[in-house]
Amino acid sequence: MKNKLTIYILIAMVLGIITGYFVHETAAPETITSFSKNIKLLGTIFIRLVKTIIAPLVFSTLVVGIAKLGDLKTVGRVGGKAMLWFISASLVSLLVGMVLVNYFQPGSYIDLSQADNAGLKDLMGKTSEFSLQKFIEHVVPASVFEAMATNEILQIVVFSIFFGVAAANLGPYSKPVINALDIVAHIILKIVGYVMNFAPFGVFGTLAAVVADKGLGIFSFYFIYFGYFVLGIAVLWVLLCTVGYIILGKRMNGLLKTIASPLLVAFSTTSSEAVFPKLTEELEKFGCKKSIVSFILPLGYSFNLDGSMMYMTFASLAIAQAYGIHMPIGEQITMLLVLMLTSKGIAGVPRASLIIVLATCAMFKIPPEGVALILPIDHFCDMFRTGTNVLGNALATTVVSKWEGELSEEGAVVMES
Repeated sequence: MKNKLTIYILIAMVLGIITGYFVHETAAPETITSFSKNIKLLGTIFIRLVKTIIAPLVFSTLVVGIAKLGDLKTVGRVGGKAMLWFISASLVSLLVGMVLVNYFQPGSYIDLSQADNAGLKDLMGKTSEFSLQKFIEHVVPASVFEAMATNEILQIVVFSIFFGVAAANLGPYSKPVINALDIVAHIILKIVGYVMNFAPFGVFGTLAAVVADKGLGIFSFYFIYFGYFVLGIAVLWVLLCTVGYIILGKRMNGLLKTIASPLLVAFSTTSSEAVFPKLTEELEKFGCKKSIVSFILPLGYSFNLDGSMMYMTFASLAIAQAYGIHMPIGEQITMLLVLMLTSKGIAGVPRASLIIVLATCAMFKIPPEGVALILPIDHFCDMFRTGTNVLGNALATTVVSKWEGELSEEGAVVMES
């Protein structure tokens, strides 16, 4: 069934591009606008269906995972290993973007007349200048119910860690609650199977809408910028997979096959959230211990977005180049460290990478309206960075399982009391 779903998604991608291109070439502008708006609803329905189960799944699996890890010492050890991976991967991703953009100078090829100012206005309403107060408010929940209602993953993670640690310290007294949450997690994962059947329709609608609206001709102008970005993604994949082969050996091939379907959905819908439940399920089938998957994967969605991190430095510096602004290496490194901090917890925010780029440009005196220059090609860039985010989180979870000696043989069923 998993292979069939992958085939259906691939067919939906091709049909979506063909349909969108046909509409773009043959229909009147008003018809194109109407078609794009309506066909995109298929993608919107799929994403919203997934979002309904994100909050309860993160809460239930993370609490159960922490409780089953046992004492606070184990939680700290596993969390420490995860954060070591997250910080290292984030720094490497940011550095890849910085090195490539300095070497190839993609911003110098951008035509200032191609800006999408209408899209920029929409983004401007979602961003504000970074401050420590706003960062703290984004991390620490005022209400767990508000955090769940708005799918603030980082806030849900913070509350779940407190809840899980408290439950673990209560011992047998809290076992009925943990068992109940474990059942909730299994029910939600069953729902995942139903929701994923709608994935091909969501993929078709999303791609048909963007191609109908923009056309394939967009690549002719932005080919150099897009090409260098894809090169950066390829470099990042090579680095991640190389580290994966060093740590996991031949099982790295099995991991790539296991996450193929979630990768395709993330790639085609540009949503990491859309595959969170399915990725949880596939990693457990691969042999990662359930408690570690439940603990590491939600953390990864807030702290380990490798594709997005690489794009942030790439896009920010490319915009500076487009305006002829020279940034010394010292200032670029400062920007890199700022991006490390401001990017946390962006997984559930639409076009989150661009919003962070917009805020960063304003902070470093780069014209923020420069974001409009890269908006026309952003959907296609988002496909690659989202897929890379999924790979990075799957790899991080598997590697931490391996370090903990909790990665069972492929196909083995991990039973936990």
